[in-house]
Amino acid sequence: MSKTTAQTGTTEAAPLIQDVTTAMSGFVDDFKGFRDDIKAKLKQTEERVTMLDRKTQITARPQLAASTDTGAPHQMAFQTYLRSGEDDGLRGLHLDGKSMSTAVNSDGGYLVDPVTSETVSSVLHATASIRSIASVVTVEATSYDVLIDHTDVGAGWATETDPSAETGTPLIDRITIPLHELSALPKASQRLLDDSAFDIETWLAGRIADKFSRAEASAFLTGDGIDKPTGILTHGKVDNDSWTWGNIGYVASGSSGSVGDGDAIVDLVYALGAEYRANASFVMNSKTAGLIRKLKDADGRFLWSDGLAAGEPARLMGYPVLIAEDMPDAAADSYSVAFGDFAAGYTIAERPDLRVLRDPFSAKPHVLFYATKRVGGDVSDFAAIKLLKFGLA
Repeated sequence: MSKTTAQTGTTEAAPLIQDVTTAMSGFVDDFKGFRDDIKAKLKQTEERVTMLDRKTQITARPQLAASTDTGAPHQMAFQTYLRSGEDDGLRGLHLDGKSMSTAVNSDGGYLVDPVTSETVSSVLHATASIRSIASVVTVEATSYDVLIDHTDVGAGWATETDPSAETGTPLIDRITIPLHELSALPKASQRLLDDSAFDIETWLAGRIADKFSRAEASAFLTGDGIDKPTGILTHGKVDNDSWTWGNIGYVASGSSGSVGDGDAIVDLVYALGAEYRANASFVMNSKTAGLIRKLKDADGRFLWSDGLAAGEPARLMGYPVLIAEDMPDAAADSYSVAFGDFAAGYTIAERPDLRVLRDPFSAKPHVLFYATKRVGGDVSDFAAIKLLKFGLA
């Protein structure tokens, strides 16, 4: 190829190279613009995510994941108060409406942590007390009124032409159950409270529940109504054949200090009205139960039968038996067995709040915890409960 021909080819290729160079420059510029646009959009997205995170933190809602949670705020504040008496966490506690909260009373008393309160309540309902078979209501007042209609409407046969005579009108009685303050005073050493491995909530709930259950169980049966509930056995007791409203009817066993041959148990069951027997229970202490479970009918069969399943109460003549140790032992003229529909016959009224006050001064080096609760109880239907008297008449 001659020199002239090569120069001519180079001259013809120059425009093509220039076109390619121009196209590549345009592509690079477009790519840079696309990259800048992507960066701007990613920055906007990151700013929006950050804004949403801040809003979520402001609402202070409970986390679904508990991997980094060291305890609910109300529990941590309550534990801090019990361990050291520091109440800043309680006074400054502001929780979202969906979270549990600890209230502060104006007199310096603090409501027990909700979990502790529920534990105490569940233990009280599970103990051997008539609370487990009585009617329990929650009130926000200082007393609870029960309206009872224990009379009947009069009626008579009328003819077509004779005028109808006036009949009796039912009367409604009001039974007022005042609430009394029940208290417990457990204590623990400060060193024990300082131990981070010590589950103070469980300990406090157990001590309060034990104290309250024993005090309640006794008052619901034998309380005199003075600064405590009125017990079933405190009311007047009359022979069931002459029973009147305001008294508890009884059936005599026919043997002084003994249940006799068991016929009195049958008489006791049928002394109770048929409308109450479907939901009736026996109540007695362990010593009396040991005597009664030996009784047999005329065919040699025991009147007492143990529960067929675990946790099921024993039965006497087919009715469940509640062992309440505060019932009196068998003795001359004692009322050692009660039978009735206690859900209808006895009402327990209580306020839903428990309070605890911390006292580190009165019993050094121990710390006292003064827990209080308001509760009351009384017979609400005198026809629903009958007693067995271990006497001749």
